[in-house]
Amino acid sequence: MNQSQTNKILLIGINAKYIHSNPAVHSLKAYADKYYPERPDDCTVGIAEYTINQPSGAILADLYQRKPQVAAFSCYIWNWMMVQELLAELPKLLPDTALWLGGPEVSYHTQELMQSFPQLTGIMVGEGEETFLELLKYYCAHTTSLKEIKGIVCKDGFTGEHAPMNLNRIPFFYYDTLVTFKNRIIYYESQRGCPFQCAYCLSSIDKSLRLRDIETVKTELKYFLDNNVPQVKFIDRTFNCNEHHALSIWTYLKENDNGVTNFHFEIAADLLTDSQLEVMCGMRPGLIQLEIGVQSTNKATLQAINRRTDIDALRRKTAAIHSFHNIHQHLDLIAGLPHEDYNSFAQSFNAVYEMEPDQLQLGFLKVLKGSPMEQRASEYGIVCNSHPPYEVLYTRWLCFDDLLKLKGIEEMVEIYYNSSQFSHTLPVLNQAFASPFHMYEALANYYRANGYTTSTPSRLYRYQVLLDFACTVAPDLRALFVELLTFDLYLRENLKNRPDFSTENMLERDAAEKQKVRQFFEREIKTHEHLKGYEVCTPAQLLRMTHIERFSFPVWEKCPADCTVRLARPAYILFDYQDRSALTHDAAFYIIPL
Repeated sequence: MNQSQTNKILLIGINAKYIHSNPAVHSLKAYADKYYPERPDDCTVGIAEYTINQPSGAILADLYQRKPQVAAFSCYIWNWMMVQELLAELPKLLPDTALWLGGPEVSYHTQELMQSFPQLTGIMVGEGEETFLELLKYYCAHTTSLKEIKGIVCKDGFTGEHAPMNLNRIPFFYYDTLVTFKNRIIYYESQRGCPFQCAYCLSSIDKSLRLRDIETVKTELKYFLDNNVPQVKFIDRTFNCNEHHALSIWTYLKENDNGVTNFHFEIAADLLTDSQLEVMCGMRPGLIQLEIGVQSTNKATLQAINRRTDIDALRRKTAAIHSFHNIHQHLDLIAGLPHEDYNSFAQSFNAVYEMEPDQLQLGFLKVLKGSPMEQRASEYGIVCNSHPPYEVLYTRWLCFDDLLKLKGIEEMVEIYYNSSQFSHTLPVLNQAFASPFHMYEALANYYRANGYTTSTPSRLYRYQVLLDFACTVAPDLRALFVELLTFDLYLRENLKNRPDFSTENMLERDAAEKQKVRQFFEREIKTHEHLKGYEVCTPAQLLRMTHIERFSFPVWEKCPADCTVRLARPAYILFDYQDRSALTHDAAFYIIPL
């Protein structure tokens, strides 16, 4: 064996994007370093992280130059295709390197995998920290044999399950490595397992909910807060399934808020308690954000996927959070579930849309390996793609044609609703349709019929298309939609060159109006009645850093019906781009006398 390879173990993570990281490989290394510190000097453990956007050849070349004795890949649905490419080529360059796999994508159907990839030495199944530690000792000290290590599948078969991990034994790996996560999302785990049994989710298999010691969690969160980390994403499957654990963490974050860090949680909103809502109510806007899996409002569907969601309670709790105006809510739906046809999904969509989430994710069922849904797929007539991410193609209730329609609707929701760039236009446009679902359906059809692209990065392109679409639906309201879109645009952009669509019915300022604008800024520089934080600016600088727009309709009104009546006299809106919403990034605006 090449001496340069001896006892070098490389943990390999291939992420979906650069801003992502792989907490699994870092946790395995930290665990090994803590509990096997006095290993031979040449028994080093390294980490190599890449992205699926890199050429596989470049990754292969880098792995070759590292020349590990053991190459262990962390496998997920987003990187499994690339891992397979590397498995085919790496043995040609490093024939003596032992190849190992681990992660949710390879923890099931392991015997078939071992047969399909005979170049594999083995697969680590389930939780990996203790298994990897023992595997490290095997390669460094040769004190045991592979078949004595629990939690692996090798050529001799499965060695048996490892006992569930004690989470308090797992080191906090960010203490010495935080600099390596600069410009990346920080992932954090305060619990493992899930008490629920959602049929599409792998977490339903591990029902042994285990919590990390709450005082340890607080100490670790303090480290993030002290270092002003931009965002920490909890990877706990249902964060609030333990009421006291969730309340303790949210209370701690509220009391120790640094004014910078945002924390992301996946929760079951219907389980929120009054005490938890009370804590949330007083949080800084943007301190936390919530991802809430609704999936469906169809009772038969919820029963089939083993979800016990109380939809009425969910509606009440999300409404309460919405009233706080300080927490971003991201609600999820899944198309392709049992008993959910096109019309039923439309009802689920409308029900969730009425909850006014900040983002509505229209996802599609992924039939994950090892999930209960995979086991019952034939029963439900669910046919999915053979390749990752194993997305549904059709079901007994939803044909492929309908699924394609939903794909088009998903794109419209992503572009127009989830961008939060059309928050005043869409409610008015929705008045022309029987339901929100019908509006996005019609918009998707309009895009397709006219050959419009959804991939353009131009924001103004999307504004123009939406105006054209609105005018096919309500041609008599063109002037109103021009102003609504202009208002939405200036909430986000301090444009000095007016886009073409907003020049319609918008008179150029005459000399008298320009003089009034200058006089306003001269007064504002003295009084600061509206603009705060501009004390050192001149009137000319204020003019460049803000924007004043004239409107003939009250487009700022929250009630869509209220903005359709033309004003008796024009109103002037001042947009302050130094003062933006922490949730929507919209500029603050004021109605000013001019």
